[in-house]
Amino acid sequence: MLTGSILIFALVAILVAASFRSRKGTIQDRFWVLILGIAFPATVLLALLGYGLFVGERLLPRQGADVVQVAAEGRQWDWRFSYDDLPDQTTEGVLHIPAGRPVDVAITSADVVHSFWVPRLAGKMDAVPGRVNVLRIEADAPGTFAGLSAEFSGRGYNNFTFDVVAHDAAGWSNFLTGETE
Repeated sequence: MLTGSILIFALVAILVAASFRSRKGTIQDRFWVLILGIAFPATVLLALLGYGLFVGERLLPRQGADVVQVAAEGRQWDWRFSYDDLPDQTTEGVLHIPAGRPVDVAITSADVVHSFWVPRLAGKMDAVPGRVNVLRIEADAPGTFAGLSAEFSGRGYNNFTFDVVAHDAAGWSNFLTGETE
């Protein structure tokens, strides 16, 4: 892909240079090529690149005092979740997270390749046996979000779902202490 993109860039650069060497083009033609053909798209693409890098940096899983650590293990046909803040407790089919705080989910599988996906909170990440992939999710507000396995992993995978419950501060504290809301 890199070689192909370099070749395409070189071809476009040669064509632009050739248009400036031609004596037939007027100054107005050169203005349109330079401003609308090169400067405007370059400015837009650089702005999009900067925005993408800024947003992408925020999504990288990093350690911190405010980051909640959760482990998710996919197995046919359920998800088991364990919490660093609650070493002796696991939940099945329901992931509990605090709203407004980043959560790093360490995803793995006990049997075959599954896929952890909560469309309203983050992208899709594969759960591969023997490997841990980390996905950062964050719910802006309390609520319940549907999650699913988006990877064909055998018969019944289409019903392979789970819920993510995002708690407010009091609800998260109650979950950590084992109290019901």
